[in-house]
Amino acid sequence: MRSLSLFIQLTRPIFLLGVIVLYALGVGIANYLGVIIDWTVYILGQVWVTLLQLSTQYLNEYFDSLADQRNINRTFLTGGSGVLGEGKLPRRVALMAAITCLGILASITVVLISYIALPPEAVLIMILAFLGAFFYSVPPIKLEASGYGELTTTILVAIMVPAYAFILQSGELHRLIAMSAFPLAATHLSMLLAFELPDYANDAKFEKRTLMVRLGWQNGMILHNILVLSAFLLFTIAGLFGYPKFAMLAGLLPLPLGLFQIWQMRRIANGARPNWNALIIGSVALFASMAYLLGFAFWIN
Repeated sequence: MRSLSLFIQLTRPIFLLGVIVLYALGVGIANYLGVIIDWTVYILGQVWVTLLQLSTQYLNEYFDSLADQRNINRTFLTGGSGVLGEGKLPRRVALMAAITCLGILASITVVLISYIALPPEAVLIMILAFLGAFFYSVPPIKLEASGYGELTTTILVAIMVPAYAFILQSGELHRLIAMSAFPLAATHLSMLLAFELPDYANDAKFEKRTLMVRLGWQNGMILHNILVLSAFLLFTIAGLFGYPKFAMLAGLLPLPLGLFQIWQMRRIANGARPNWNALIIGSVALFASMAYLLGFAFWIN
């Protein structure tokens, strides 16, 4: 039972919920535009995305286990799961879990191809998503330690996932996907910067060139605040160019959370004692609530 509990912690189910919501957003936009939803395709596409996400998480745990074990500022969402190492799960468990997920992923790909004629846009997204996810942690590319991993992850999660879900249902893209995804991408990237702040010293010590390390903590915090504000600005601008009013209002509802995040960052930048859990929870709440409210709005209209 202890091993099972540790493996669940290794899997980090809370991260899976975000991608599920974003996938539902893409299908919700298709539903709003009058597309008849194929629920078999919905499930197959969601399973494909989730398996890719799981394989990425397991590979990340495997290749970052040494640095994660020495992280003294770990929170429940940052700094790795902390369940690999002596007296816990063997490191190879993460590698075997990743290989298993990739094997099942290949099978689901075959099923998808046999069930529907995949549009070229969907195939392109699948190829790019796999390459970006696989090489996020795997040497020699190891995007997460290059300063480009955060941007890659944001594009994959906040833009490609809803676009992929929409394409599988409609067979094409639509401007509503971009109007919804780009503000979400801004809040997602700001969330990743918030995630990296508690790990800043540990990442710098192990020469893990995250975006926060490459920018420096001061510039990284400024960029975080700019991204949060730009997300709400993008929703406002989208409303001027035909974005549905109900969706614009749904996107603007988490503004108090965004202002709270900026306030927290400014306090830390001015030397206040950081409350890492509050910062991390706030960043997740901002991104998750924005994605959920958007998806909910499109599904009910």
